Amino acid sequence: MKSKFRHIALLGKYHLHLGSGAKLSSRQTLESIAQFLHTQGCEVILEHDTAAGTGLSGYAVMSIEEIGKSCDLAVVVGGDGTMLGYARKLAPHNVPMIGINQGRLGFITDIPLSEVERTLEAMLGGAYEEDSRALMRAKVWRDDHCVFNALALNDVVVNRGATSGMLEVRVAVDGRLVANQRADGLIIATPTGSTAYSLSVGGPLLHPSLPAWVMAPIAPHTLSNRPIVLADTGEVTIDLVSGRDASANFDMQSLASLLIGDRITVKRSNYHARFLHPRGWSYYDTLREKLHWNEGGA
Repeated sequence: MKSKFRHIALLGKYHLHLGSGAKLSSRQTLESIAQFLHTQGCEVILEHDTAAGTGLSGYAVMSIEEIGKSCDLAVVVGGDGTMLGYARKLAPHNVPMIGINQGRLGFITDIPLSEVERTLEAMLGGAYEEDSRALMRAKVWRDDHCVFNALALNDVVVNRGATSGMLEVRVAVDGRLVANQRADGLIIATPTGSTAYSLSVGGPLLHPSLPAWVMAPIAPHTLSNRPIVLADTGEVTIDLVSGRDASANFDMQSLASLLIGDRITVKRSNYHARFLHPRGWSYYDTLREKLHWNEGGA
């Protein structure tokens, strides 16, 4: 079967800090997939950090920016955290991604290693479903100056310090006051992020096609302070009123330290992450499998 994709970037999780065994395992997995893609008539390009971290050689090596200009598909090997990191980098380049699950849950890296070759062969031939996920653009403002600017695919989280008490934040949507909230923190999550940290604090699951966000407090002082679903067309502003050692996290992968008076703004980004799934993929199948629904019943 001839591949619809000619230039394919291979990006993966590497474990320099875990010792040579884990590094070797990652290299072997990536090398096996690279060889398979080559047999399908594809030109394989390794992402720079992936090549450096695994020691894999024999293929062209490019930066993310070069991949964005030259490749028509990216195959990402790792867990959801790996996919989140690369999705934020590739979204501005509109490169579609296929996720190979080398992690645990795998909400957005949905192809198990045991089925890679069979599934990839069909997808390269055109048997796939495309799934577009909107990102958020978040900024931290201090004295009317932007001091931090980040994209997030899952969530923006304002957290208290590890040893400090509650935060107080003033939350507004499109300039209209929602509430002054006292809590351990506050989460603004996309539908993609509704299965992550937001879920653990009681937030609802949102179908990825919905143009909405979840705003969920973390351990609120007032028990009537509940998660709320917001339209993603507005701007959420979060002003830090009080609290020591507070921080803002973006997909839990980048962090900004906050001072009293700082403001975090969250808007829908113009960028979308493009995920390709095997033909017949269903979001409900993913929820049922990953959250173990229908288990233990009669």
